[in-house]
Amino acid sequence: MRKVKVRGLARLAAGLFAVWGGLVAPKGLYDLCLGQPEANLYSPQPWQFVTRAQWQRYAAFELLYGAACLGLAVYLWRYARFLPEWVERDGAET
Repeated sequence: MRKVKVRGLARLAAGLFAVWGGLVAPKGLYDLCLGQPEANLYSPQPWQFVTRAQWQRYAAFELLYGAACLGLAVYLWRYARFLPEWVERDGAET
């Protein structure tokens, strides 16, 4: 018999999603409101290679992706309350 920590795995996943969502969502918000693509720094005229509509669509996706990661982190953290702390497994020791 060996013990496997189940609740900790769900909380670890929630933590990873929270960190990633916490990095991506503010970046998406910045890109949506103030940011501009790096291509504007190297082009003769701004918004020549990437249009404003394309950039706003990308930034909105980035913001939504970050918010979805944060939402999934909250869901996993709350779901972990229903999981047992430890589970005992039968099987070969490896």
